[in-house]
Amino acid sequence: MNKYKTEIKWAFIFMGITLVWMILERITGLHSTHIDKHAIYTNVFAPIAIAVYVFALRDKKATDLGGKMTYKEGLMSGVIISVIVGVLSPFGQLMTAYVISPHYFENAISHGVANGLTTLEEAEAYFNVKNYIIQSTIFAPVMGVITSAIVAFFLKTKPEASSE
Repeated sequence: MNKYKTEIKWAFIFMGITLVWMILERITGLHSTHIDKHAIYTNVFAPIAIAVYVFALRDKKATDLGGKMTYKEGLMSGVIISVIVGVLSPFGQLMTAYVISPHYFENAISHGVANGLTTLEEAEAYFNVKNYIIQSTIFAPVMGVITSAIVAFFLKTKPEASSE
């Protein structure tokens, strides 16, 4: 367990930042009065999520790997973070749905139907806790692994030139 201390720490940091983001979305009305703009502004979280992975892999490199990290080490660290985030995602969805923004699904369904974007049946099938838990449990690790692959490439230590 101690071997993965950095990954566990950053997975929890990622989830904490995600929950703070959900609170900000709710406070700014993206889950209610400005729900029509939610699909656009929720994407602002992407650079924040990427930044968390950059900080996590930099921390791994500096703290656990003595300042030198191969691509594989960076990728594996990111994969572990991503898996832990995937495991924590249902908790985050439950917190969001029942504590942070308990009217989000109701508002999203109403908005979609009232604006002719979807039928009531389609909206109810999509905007619910179960579906969001499934989506986040799949999406978070997949995007985390892709992000890790890219970040690890840029943070890997360049091989030293041989002096022959």
